[in-house]
Amino acid sequence: MFYYLHELGMQNELLSFLRLFSFVTFRAGCAAFTAFGLTLALGPLTVRLLHRMEAVAPDRHAGLIAAKHIDERKKKVPSMGGLLILFSVLLSMLLWAIPTNGLVLVFMGLMVALGAVGFVDDFRKIRGRSRDGISGKAKLFWQIVIAMVAVYLLSIVPETGDNVRKLMVPFLKNPLLENMSIMLAIGFGTLVVIGASNAVNLTDGMDGLAIGCTITTALTYAIFAYATGHAKIAGYLNIPFILGSSEVAVIASAMAGAGLGFLWFNCYPASMFMGDTGSLSLGGAIGLIAVLVKQELVLVIVGGIFVMEAGSVLLQVGWFKLTRRCTGEPRRLFLCAPYHLHLKMKGWTETQIVMRLWILSVILAGIGLATLKIR
Repeated sequence: MFYYLHELGMQNELLSFLRLFSFVTFRAGCAAFTAFGLTLALGPLTVRLLHRMEAVAPDRHAGLIAAKHIDERKKKVPSMGGLLILFSVLLSMLLWAIPTNGLVLVFMGLMVALGAVGFVDDFRKIRGRSRDGISGKAKLFWQIVIAMVAVYLLSIVPETGDNVRKLMVPFLKNPLLENMSIMLAIGFGTLVVIGASNAVNLTDGMDGLAIGCTITTALTYAIFAYATGHAKIAGYLNIPFILGSSEVAVIASAMAGAGLGFLWFNCYPASMFMGDTGSLSLGGAIGLIAVLVKQELVLVIVGGIFVMEAGSVLLQVGWFKLTRRCTGEPRRLFLCAPYHLHLKMKGWTETQIVMRLWILSVILAGIGLATLKIR
């Protein structure tokens, strides 16, 4: 909305300072600060409302780890704080992004839709006092539908349609695949979106862990989006130039700002958790940004913590089923999955786990950014 103020600056020399609103970098910074300020200001009210609603979900780790590793305090911490994140991000997008930009509308739709799936899941857990919300199959079904629609919309936008069919590989200048079939492109993009969405969700198990890693990942992809949408920078770095994609930097910055504000209340000891409402929508948005800017495989590096967490679950389940089938005695690769629970059962404190994984997340983000130049 504020973007259009730059037109007044173009028409009146006395208001020339309003031309700042035409710059993506300025609006991205403002979006981050706006989302941060909204989350910080509305956080205490959100915590009180969630407590009043008794929005406390049962511990999903109960029965999976020994009682001595369970923090009894968390049984009183409300969930569904993702509503605050979603509100702050969406309002910041409306204020600072170009509302007529088709990409902005696609991302808004994706976040609202995935947030709705997460909200229903959280709500059922809270009202049913059960670890299980909607069934895993139903949740995955709706994630697939939402992701497919979002990727399909990217494929029909003139500026992004051709690029959706490309497969870029880190450290290579030219696409590995120049013109994938539309079905393969949509299938691959859908896999990236739902993979990122669920990976963030699985990482959300300790105070500040998921949101801290989300901040570094979102900021990294804000840089990717800006570079991809800038013709000279894209040409210099030998990456695809996608007209209008720099506007997505505003969205990614808003996500980082809202995440930073939410971290104020989610750091140890947490006042509230974001729940599936926040994790599914944030993870899905990051995945879609990766699809848009053609840095899907780099997400494995930048979002390495998320990959490690989700991968540990897949390996644990797979190995458990394989050994049970082959030997009749199921075995585990880890003491518990996701991996942060394995570390906790190894004797690491929660603060140690979170801080060390944050450090790794920053390092991985730097490596991911380095792939832009090392080609």
